[in-house]
Amino acid sequence: MRFSRIFVSTLLLLAAASATELKLRVLDPSSAAVAGAQVELLQQNTLVSVTTTSVEGLAVFHNADHGPYRVRVLAPGFAPLATDDVSPSASPTTVRLRLSPASETVVVSATRGPVPSNAAGAVVESLSAGQLQTMRPVATNEALRLLPGTVIETAGQRGGLSSLFVRGGDSRYTKVIVDGVPVNESGGTFDFGVVPVSQTDRMEFVRGAQSTLYGSDAMTGVVQMWTRAGSTPVPELRFGADGGNFNTANGYASLAGAHGPFDYNLFGDQFNTTGQGVNDDYSNSLQGANVGVAFSDRVSFRVRVRHSNNRTGVSGAWDFNGAPLEPPDSDQWARQNNLLGSAELTVAGPSRWQHRFTGFEYSHQRTNVDVFADPGRVFDFPTHAIADINRAGFEYQGDYQARSWARTTVGYQFEDENGFVGDLDFPPLVHGLRLNHAVYGQQLLTLGRVSLVLGARFVHNQTFGNKAVPRAALSLQVLKGGAVFSGTQLRFSYATGIKEPRLEESFARGQGIIPNPDLKAEENRAFEAGLQQSFFGGKYAFTATYYNNLFRNQIDFAILDPVTFTGQYENIDKSIAHGAELELHARPWSRLSLDAGYNYTSTQILQQPFAFDPLHEPGQPLLRRPRHSGSLLLTWLGSRWGGNLGGSFVGRRPDSDFSGFGITHAAGYARVDVGGWYALNSRMTAYVNVENVLDKRYNEVVGYPALGANFRAGMRFRLGGE
Repeated sequence: MRFSRIFVSTLLLLAAASATELKLRVLDPSSAAVAGAQVELLQQNTLVSVTTTSVEGLAVFHNADHGPYRVRVLAPGFAPLATDDVSPSASPTTVRLRLSPASETVVVSATRGPVPSNAAGAVVESLSAGQLQTMRPVATNEALRLLPGTVIETAGQRGGLSSLFVRGGDSRYTKVIVDGVPVNESGGTFDFGVVPVSQTDRMEFVRGAQSTLYGSDAMTGVVQMWTRAGSTPVPELRFGADGGNFNTANGYASLAGAHGPFDYNLFGDQFNTTGQGVNDDYSNSLQGANVGVAFSDRVSFRVRVRHSNNRTGVSGAWDFNGAPLEPPDSDQWARQNNLLGSAELTVAGPSRWQHRFTGFEYSHQRTNVDVFADPGRVFDFPTHAIADINRAGFEYQGDYQARSWARTTVGYQFEDENGFVGDLDFPPLVHGLRLNHAVYGQQLLTLGRVSLVLGARFVHNQTFGNKAVPRAALSLQVLKGGAVFSGTQLRFSYATGIKEPRLEESFARGQGIIPNPDLKAEENRAFEAGLQQSFFGGKYAFTATYYNNLFRNQIDFAILDPVTFTGQYENIDKSIAHGAELELHARPWSRLSLDAGYNYTSTQILQQPFAFDPLHEPGQPLLRRPRHSGSLLLTWLGSRWGGNLGGSFVGRRPDSDFSGFGITHAAGYARVDVGGWYALNSRMTAYVNVENVLDKRYNEVVGYPALGANFRAGMRFRLGGE
């Protein structure tokens, strides 16, 4: 009898203990688990605790009383969710997210934490895994060109050097981050044409100066990508292949899943094509892994690795706006070997704290070889240019949710930049080494109709020394509206951006170049003002933005001796870019989305004392920045089939052949892409994609003919995954 009383008492105590644990399972509309969502627990409008969901979509709060509680969930790509009357129970409470309306999507990149887009203080565009799987872009440039606010210019066809121009800024003014790893070359250079999108779960693009949170290179924008994580208890094997014209072939496979505290995604992709012309072949091999382990419901560890190895034939500039003025280069080729890795430890708590410790490394090796000079080509000579750059570092980010309406972010970053650049046929190579430190802080306040973002970063860069970078953004809902006019919001921001010099600029010596250890950072004073009007309950949103960028201390080569042409790099240039962006985002049904944008950009060189060409003289517009450009992306994502219609247009823009032919512009063009898939059953899906379906002939960079109409069709398969 005594034993029975003890046994029953023990059971009651255990039941009481378990009742103090509140569990929530967060699912998407298709009932799949949502990992990495931020879950806030509130009681009587007071924030009690904050945590994030596991790969199983589970959020756990310990030592909760009987409640009831109010729960708020923020997950990137979905609408914010708030639910009442949640209490501790033996089984998890399930909450289901919904796809966001056009006017309200949770984004991450604008504030380094999940926040509704209307409180982010910046314009953020995104592409979901479903959209990317329907588009099936070969590389990142093909996905970005369909986002509002982007101008993509690729030198030639598949694998050609591809640059992104944002708000009139230079091609080196956009920070690129993959799985938490900065992947620009030192000084901002980045090639979007050889970065595979395979297994990318989400892509975000932020416009405006973002150096407060992301440091150097984030002068006019940030592009961020994340790799998909495994989530199914039964291992899921996905594989497929497709082929098309120009001898195009693509094969891929992945194995993903989750078991107990572990989750994994291992993947590979191989792409090959011969292209449509002389020396236009391109191949890219990708391997990667995303592996995580949850030590507890508050502590998790994740390792991500991506390796790509590509080779591109470089036919050079030869066809200028439809006029073939010289033969293509028959033997030049370029190769890149890129490896990135990150290890991330995430700790939720104590209480309202979230901590993230990240170690990262990026190895970038680039080679460009031209064996002989082709007859009839101007400025064609043997070369063996290389870049061997390594970026490694550590970052801590802490987020403190003081109230449901107040979040503080603090952080520290250390980075070691080490690299060799130059030409093996013209020694010596340039060697550069920088050890850089930065601390940053940001305060986000959301009070009723007002959202305020205040931030600052203090940088110690081994090249340009110390620099403070502030940012302030204000969002104000002036009208709540009704059924038709569903809300009017104003947005203002002021920020400064910085970009460190390239290694060649800071450390070059020999061949008539004098080193300049006193180079300053290039700067951007950025101001923007915007209006967003929502319609029909937020299903439609129209956005208008005015921006004004003043670029100062821009680095250029200054000739000090006109006889020997000896000189050094100096901060001597200055330019301005301002314009307007118009956007329409529509989500009339949960499965249908429309994103369209128009950009007007006016640029002018204010100062360039050593201009070597009339196109570079003060008063002239900046090269390769079109006044008019735009994009459209219509996507349907159904349960049995999906499709997309994409369009991009770029107006006439100043450019140069740099060879003495007198070419001063690149003609405007418009391009249309279509794609779709159909699920034959739950395991097999057929798909087709056609780029440049109207077979337009144009130059994105003058002299380099773009790829004509090209199609790919294939099948993908899925085994397991329940």
